[in-house]
Amino acid sequence: MRRLPVYLLIDTSGSMRGEPLEAVRNGVQVLHSTLRRDPYALELAYISVITFGAKVEQVAPLTEVYLFRPPELVAGGGTLLGAALKKVAECADREVKKTTPDEKGDWKPLVFIMTDGRPSGREPVKMIAEFRKRSWGSVVACGTDNADFQLLHKITETVVKLSLADSNAIAAFFKWVSASIATSSKALDRVRNDDDPLGDLPPPPPEIILV
Repeated sequence: MRRLPVYLLIDTSGSMRGEPLEAVRNGVQVLHSTLRRDPYALELAYISVITFGAKVEQVAPLTEVYLFRPPELVAGGGTLLGAALKKVAECADREVKKTTPDEKGDWKPLVFIMTDGRPSGREPVKMIAEFRKRSWGSVVACGTDNADFQLLHKITETVVKLSLADSNAIAAFFKWVSASIATSSKALDRVRNDDDPLGDLPPPPPEIILV
């Protein structure tokens, strides 16, 4: 069975402490429970969570939806987005099965990034270039008012903004991510080769603005 890898990159910097991080925890829980009720996602999707705050860590390795358990999230430190992009590239290199002459590998991974601030640490442009060398299915970057949207557009063409950095908007984002994964999983039923498009993502809810 060819898997659909999904990587969630979640900002756990100090500014996420309190209500925002609690909303993210709840959002990941909702995402998980929603995907468990979708037959296509349940069969194909595998989820991983990478956090970037005081350090960058893959807190949940690539795991099938049925066995996935939302990880504990702890806020603190800066916004190491560049290092997170490097980490997801390394994880995908290790975890995503490559196509060989004898066997088809996994589908191209989906990547969802959520950040509430500007990157700290080294300038991430070099790491963005390395990230973009990989073959991804879809990449979505989500930011709040304080995010560097110019930089996010260097990562992907699909950049969205939360209308308000509150729990309702964060919950809406994760519901949209759930719907996007479910839609992509269903689309694979008609895809014949790796170059066929998965189709458009579902339209975002009012709390999420395309920028």
